[in-house]
This record gives sequence, C-alpha cells and structure tokens, in this order.
Amino acid sequence: MRNYADKQDLIFSHSRDFSGCDLSGIDLRAVDLSGVNFLGADLRGANLSGSMLTGANLREANLSGSILIGANLREANLMQAVVSEANLIDADLTQANLCGAVLWRSQFCGTNFSRASLCGVDLSEADLSEACLIEASLIEAKLIRANLAGAKLCGAILLEADLTDANLIGADLTWANLTSANLTEARLWGTKIIYTKLRDAIMPDGTIQEPQIAFI
Repeated sequence: MRNYADKQDLIFSHSRDFSGCDLSGIDLRAVDLSGVNFLGADLRGANLSGSMLTGANLREANLSGSILIGANLREANLMQAVVSEANLIDADLTQANLCGAVLWRSQFCGTNFSRASLCGVDLSEADLSEACLIEASLIEAKLIRANLAGAKLCGAILLEADLTDANLIGADLTWANLTSANLTEARLWGTKIIYTKLRDAIMPDGTIQEPQIAFI
C-alpha cells in the first residue's frame, strides 16, 4: 500500500498506465490526465475536480465517494466502473462510455451526458436534476427514484428503462424513446412529452400505454 506522497509521485513521475493502482484519496485537482489508463484502479475518495480526463480508461475503476466537479470526461471509458455516491456536478461526460457502471446516489446536477452510452447503468436515487442527456443511450438503465427534474432528455433512448418513482418534473422528453419503460409512480408534472415514443410503457398509474396514442 503506497502512502499519499508516493501516490502523488506515481502520477507525476511514472508512465500513463495506473491500472490496478491504489490511488484512493489522492488530490488531482485540475491535472491533465487525458488518455491515462486507470483500468481497475482504486480512486475512492479521490479529488479530480477540474481535471482533464478526456479519453481516459476508467473501466472497472472504483470512484466511490470521489469528487469530479467540473471534470472533463469526454469520450472516457467508465464501463463497469463503480461511481456510487460520487460528486460529478457540472462535469462533462459527452460521448463517454458508462455501460454497466454503478452510479447510484451520485450527484450529477448539471452534468453533460450528451450522446453518452449509459446502457444498463444503475442510477438509482442519483441526482440528475438539470442534467443534459440529449441523445444519450439509457437502454435498460435503472433510474429508480432518480431525480431528473428539469433534465434535458431530448432524443434519449430509454428502452426498457426502469423509472419507477423517478422525479421527471419539468424534464424535456421531446422525441425520447421510452418503449417498454417502467414509469410506475413517476412524477410527470410539467414534463414535455412531445413526439415521445411510449409504446408498451407502464405509465405512472400502472396502465400500459397503447401504441396508437400520440402525445403532442
């Protein structure tokens, strides 16, 4: 187990490959980590606020409790990563790959997920208020009790997504695809449901949406 100083030295003096390394609690604020390999690394409690992680490999990494406020994770790979209870407020995850990641109870207020791959992610109880999820892929995503108030979901793909008891107040679902999604007890007050695909979706009252009905 490396101590804190050793961890800092590891980042600034070694290669760009930190796969499997223990970097828990490290302070890497505003550091350029573009393209760095963090495969399976332990980044629990790390402070990565304002850091540049463009194209970084965070697959299977543990980012639980980490702070990534304002971090740039464009095109980063977070497949099967554990990011539970992390703070990613205002982070940029445009076109990032988070398929299968565990993101429950994390803070994503204002985070940019445009065109990101979020298939099968667990975002249960996550705060996604005001987040940008335009054209994001959320196939089979778990959004149970997630806060999506004011979120932009235009053109998002939510096939078979579980939105049970989710807060969608004021969210924009224009052109979104919610085929076979579960919206049981979801809150849809003020939600924009324009040209939204709801075929076979379970509506808040438990009824199954008829395929012929169009919301405009």
